[in-house]
Amino acid sequence: MIAGLLADRIERDGSVPGEEPAGAGPGNSASAKVLRVVDGDTIEVELRGRTEDVRYIGIDTPESVKPGTPVQCFGKEASDYNARLVDGATVRLVFDRELRDRYGRLLAYVYASGDLVNAQLVAAGYARTLEIEPNTAEADRFAKLERRASSTGRGLWGSC
Repeated sequence: MIAGLLADRIERDGSVPGEEPAGAGPGNSASAKVLRVVDGDTIEVELRGRTEDVRYIGIDTPESVKPGTPVQCFGKEASDYNARLVDGATVRLVFDRELRDRYGRLLAYVYASGDLVNAQLVAAGYARTLEIEPNTAEADRFAKLERRASSTGRGLWGSC
């Protein structure tokens, strides 16, 4: 089974699990083309010839595509807003201390047109903060934005 999964991964994008794309590392950044918006906090990008799933660091949006989970309140709106910010764009991925999550997704702060998308999602009320050590470089900033969005009833704070 594992050999089959490895063959599928190699067939699909030419990479070998555990092999990192050039430039991906703590404190580094890389430019990537957004191929698809998966949901409010995950995108698929082309990064140096490889297809990678990227999970936004420090935030969590309501579920909209998780298998076996109903669409959560404001999930579709969060996904749509994320698409408006990044779909088809070339973005800058900035990495923190831990490069991948347990699902193999790259973890990054995502910048589009110079703006931190993770922060935009929280500020507009489409995301909650999700602080997971050791990737906490922007945690204080996100917490302040979440308090402001919550206190003013923005987005999910006024709807869910």
